[in-house]
Amino acid sequence: MQKEIELVVLPQIAGDYKQLLSLSAKRTGVSTDRISFLKTIRRSMDARSGKPKINLKLIAYIDESPAEKPFRLNIQDVTNKPEVLVVGSGPAGLFAVLRLLELGLKPILFERGSDVASRTKDLAQLNRNKHFNPESNYCFGEGGAGTFSDGKLYTRSKKRGDTERILRIFRYFGADENILSDAHPHIGTDKLPGIIKNIRSCILDAGGKIYFNHRIDGLIIEDKQVNGLIDHNGTKYPGKYVILATGHSASDVYRFLHSSDVLLEPKPFAMGVRVEHPQSLIDHIQYHGAERGEFLPAASYNLAEQVAGRGVYSFCMCPGGYIVPSSTENETLVVNGMSPAKRNSRFGNSGIVVELHLEDFNEYSEHGIFAGLSYQQSLEHLAYQHVMDGQKAPAQRLADFVSGKDSANLPEISYFPGTVVSDLHNWLPDQIRQRLQQGFRLFEKKMHGFLTNEAVVLGVESRTSSPIRIPRNPVTMEHVQISGLFPAGEGSGYAGGIVSSAIDGENSAQAVFRKISAQ
Repeated sequence: MQKEIELVVLPQIAGDYKQLLSLSAKRTGVSTDRISFLKTIRRSMDARSGKPKINLKLIAYIDESPAEKPFRLNIQDVTNKPEVLVVGSGPAGLFAVLRLLELGLKPILFERGSDVASRTKDLAQLNRNKHFNPESNYCFGEGGAGTFSDGKLYTRSKKRGDTERILRIFRYFGADENILSDAHPHIGTDKLPGIIKNIRSCILDAGGKIYFNHRIDGLIIEDKQVNGLIDHNGTKYPGKYVILATGHSASDVYRFLHSSDVLLEPKPFAMGVRVEHPQSLIDHIQYHGAERGEFLPAASYNLAEQVAGRGVYSFCMCPGGYIVPSSTENETLVVNGMSPAKRNSRFGNSGIVVELHLEDFNEYSEHGIFAGLSYQQSLEHLAYQHVMDGQKAPAQRLADFVSGKDSANLPEISYFPGTVVSDLHNWLPDQIRQRLQQGFRLFEKKMHGFLTNEAVVLGVESRTSSPIRIPRNPVTMEHVQISGLFPAGEGSGYAGGIVSSAIDGENSAQAVFRKISAQ
């Protein structure tokens, strides 16, 4: 017999199996020796009061043992099966490839960057501000931007597909089991590389192919039909089915698509800064002054306000994390955040961004559909020009930024390449700067102590989502004009985040399978 139980307990009890067993026995009215196992199916925290509590949903197995079948992928040997070209090895690309393997199709995967091991070396140089590789960095390389940027798996896009399946696949390849029950699952940037290596081995063992350091510079299109790809060396790869999963930072992809008369659409996105506080300060605010201790996680926050007709909100909050350089082009400066699995850094950071609409890019209207992209790139160049020292970032104390005052110095922060004092309040565009300043004032009303000079803002946080959409048929998932072209993931403009991109990749693979099966 199985019974579902909901408990609200103190954090120290939530991790004590014996106490949970005792509470579950009382709740179900049976003795503890009749409960063979407690399975956690949902875990969340409520820190709204002075004493944080953990909400648990459990299944108690009474007078029986769990007999669940282990999760497996039905991977086929695809050595001699029909080929599908997949561009990009981020979440959309990798999950498209895994689904192709299950469907009996042979994926040929192209990644502009390096494998995880080589990429790790490139990031070490980048973090020391020694060398920036535009093809192997925090955005480009095996696993895409997700590999080294946290691994947050929370998504609201339940209607897109089976989110639990995505979590189980990550678990299958090495993620901790708690991602299956946590309300806001998180893998950790220190564990993701190993998971990505396991996925790579699976692909190769099944007969798929992977080409690293192969940037795709063009499509072969004849009579509105894809007939292959062209890499950066001019080598042609024939194929009538292409899943394009290149991510939102590959701006060169949009440009070669446009030059080939592939229809694109501009779309809104958001930009701003990344703010970092001492994690102890965030803990103090969110836990109402209570000591975090060993049983509570590093506290996070989720903030949003409307300012002058635009949303101002936190994005990719990384408790116990680090700020990292995320540029993909020379002479630009982009910052992002990530957390290790234990979230044990002394700092917590988040993007704080302003919603931008198409009319906000009128100054760049001569760039046509690339007006928003040009606006984004101009701000990234501007941030670089205010430092001109590799990947060192312009920074300012938070309260100084809001009051429009120059900072005399900066506190210690987590950004490894280093920072330089900069007057962000003077050079950020008014439509972003003014809304950020007011947004921070409003955030202070929700989180007293948030607006402080102990915190620092860094510029710029500009890669929240794609400024371009590659329009596709909602039923077939093919491009609206080009047969055989299946845009997927964040770069398509139809997904955002690891889980929704992974689902989009799987859906694209299934769409390819349907098209092949119908012929």
